Amino acid sequence: MGILTVERKLLEKNDIVAQELRGLFTSSGMFVLNMVSSPGSGKTSLVEATIKALQRRVRIGVIEGDVQTDLDARRIDALNVPVVQIVTHGACHLEAPLVRDAYRQLADAKLDILIIENVGNLVCPAAYDLGESLKVVVASTTEGDDKPLKYPAMFRHARVLIINKVDLIPYVQCSLETLRANALAINPSLVIFETSCTTSQGITAWCDWIVSEAASHATVG
Repeated sequence: MGILTVERKLLEKNDIVAQELRGLFTSSGMFVLNMVSSPGSGKTSLVEATIKALQRRVRIGVIEGDVQTDLDARRIDALNVPVVQIVTHGACHLEAPLVRDAYRQLADAKLDILIIENVGNLVCPAAYDLGESLKVVVASTTEGDDKPLKYPAMFRHARVLIINKVDLIPYVQCSLETLRANALAINPSLVIFETSCTTSQGITAWCDWIVSEAASHATVG
């Protein structure tokens, strides 16, 4: 009972800050993606591909979350876009207060789109609102086709599923049809993209969707 009480209080505190962040993001007309996945899905490569496709069309920035090191932030920095690294020192997810502190370093950048690359984990990030416009879950073909069934909360909370590394389908035991069916059984409203950062398959469709959604979000905001 004590553990549940502590967890509830932590989530309540997080949600208060998340609502504060959502207000800041909305007032600035910024579209915010919280990208989540298990480790090794190719999430950072997908962020890089997204930046390369969009940086001449919109102002884009990144908040990187990692358990240790700033290796991913260095990769993003090489693309000449604003980036802030959050190192959690062992924590398995980002929390709204950490994102708020990081965003303070980006507030003057006047971004159209902010990507928050969460810590590689499909469990804890599902419970933590970061003030984002929507969650994007990335699942790679190398992980098999049963990820939605094993981690239903994350797929239920996401609005978008990106099936990454589709170029490896001939070499791995994964059925795209089964993966899609499993994901839609958990969340029938998921928007699904199939991508490869190696061949660039699906990247244009994914990025066009982001631009369209960002424009609609700015209009509503």
